[in-house]
Amino acid sequence: MSSVANERVLVLDFGSQLAQLIARRVREQHVYCEIVRHDITAERLKELAPKGIILSGGPNSVYDEGAPQCDPRLFELGIPVLGICYGMQLACQALGGEVKNVPSREYGRAHLQVDDASDLFAGVHRETEVWMSHGDQVTAIADDFEPLAHTGTCPYAAVRHKRSPVYGLQFHPEVTHTVEGKTLLANFVRNVCGCAGTWRLGDFADETITRVRDQVGSDRVICGLSGGVDSSVVAALLARAIGPQLSCILVDNGLLRKDEERAVVEEFSTHFQTDLHVVKAEERFLRQLTGIVDPQEKRRRIGHEFIACFKEEADKIKDARYLAQGTLYPDVIESGASADGPADTIKLHHNVGGLPEELGFDLIEPLRDLFKDEVRQLGLQLGLPEEIVWRHPFPGPGLAVRCLGEVTREKLDMLREADAIVVGEIKAEGLYRATSQAFAVLLPVQSVGVMGDSRTYDNAICVRSVNTDDFMTADWSHLPHELLSRIATRIINEVKGVNRVVYDISSKPPATIEWE
Repeated sequence: MSSVANERVLVLDFGSQLAQLIARRVREQHVYCEIVRHDITAERLKELAPKGIILSGGPNSVYDEGAPQCDPRLFELGIPVLGICYGMQLACQALGGEVKNVPSREYGRAHLQVDDASDLFAGVHRETEVWMSHGDQVTAIADDFEPLAHTGTCPYAAVRHKRSPVYGLQFHPEVTHTVEGKTLLANFVRNVCGCAGTWRLGDFADETITRVRDQVGSDRVICGLSGGVDSSVVAALLARAIGPQLSCILVDNGLLRKDEERAVVEEFSTHFQTDLHVVKAEERFLRQLTGIVDPQEKRRRIGHEFIACFKEEADKIKDARYLAQGTLYPDVIESGASADGPADTIKLHHNVGGLPEELGFDLIEPLRDLFKDEVRQLGLQLGLPEEIVWRHPFPGPGLAVRCLGEVTREKLDMLREADAIVVGEIKAEGLYRATSQAFAVLLPVQSVGVMGDSRTYDNAICVRSVNTDDFMTADWSHLPHELLSRIATRIINEVKGVNRVVYDISSKPPATIEWE
């Protein structure tokens, strides 16, 4: 459990897809928040001494056999508790209420009528719009509870215990569809829990810099740079902490975006004056990819070769004991890597657990308590330029998974130019920050065209742009037609070997953001 803040709120995760969003909303109130196991014991909670506890939603019914439960003794600790959806049902059932499956289920926006506008609903309009997602609901509350709000089909849309600081919301205050959800969470965190809201990223940076200095001592730290925001912020933070004891390694695998190596070298050899090692490995990676068309095999070969290149260069750096990685908090909790974190491993992340143990380094993960938006804010505070901090995500295997079919230098050069046009035009339109990820894909098909009265039989480029909050789901960006026209015209005119441009309008799911 992190020591990053003097006051914290804990989210008990019952399998909700929105648990991370709850934590982020609490942090927006300048109160540190972490996600923990739903079955964490009351003794452990007392030891951690949070200022408040939030019970998340979840996909189960509380009366299902094997449904996740919490330690009922947590309600006796005197720590304020807010149950959301499943969490509310669990709290009410544990304290004498009744939960049933009801015929009038609510999914989507609902009209909420506030009956008691004190503490939790202070400053909230008497009538407001909320987001519901439930088939079960509390149908009866114990005498110790009182209703705070209702909808047309849900008489207990919000409740409060009369003697203990226990609250319940049938709707989801963490989503933007609940118009005054931020106010509700702020009321719980500030008014009910009594949090002062003193957590600041600047304080986090100062504390982390001190902790890294104490941990590293006089040893050397190696950091792998990729050009992405996570590794760049780690490097900037460590440069501030240990200066000349930091060595960065950039593996130029020939699969980077246009001018990416130049930008990284310029930033980390001039602005931060870091000991930067650039491994020119394009030929090695292209040899590994010769004749390979299967996406998973591409990824496997690229990952294997990256580790080999990194190890060879790391072995040249004397007195290196530590390896720094850009592991973020979502990586940690999704991988089940935190002792108090969610019980189930959702997916494995390449950062969590680090590069193979045979590299022989101890890990430093200075960002493992932060979400992506917080990392971006920290990067700006550390002086990183906006073009690095706000750069769209880039897959680990690079352009190899955007070059469908066999990967060759000629195809990569073609793709790099097209991609630069896509990103450049979106930036010129002022939409780069409004889109979550935009790029070009080189398709393994040729089509007939006419250029300069001559027949062509050339390649097709697909433009992909999506909007998303969490990258778990995504919708295609509704870019202006004039912008798409400029992108297509420039690619066809300026990128030799391309005579057709298409736009991908599929969402995730069923499609993925990347094509491979």
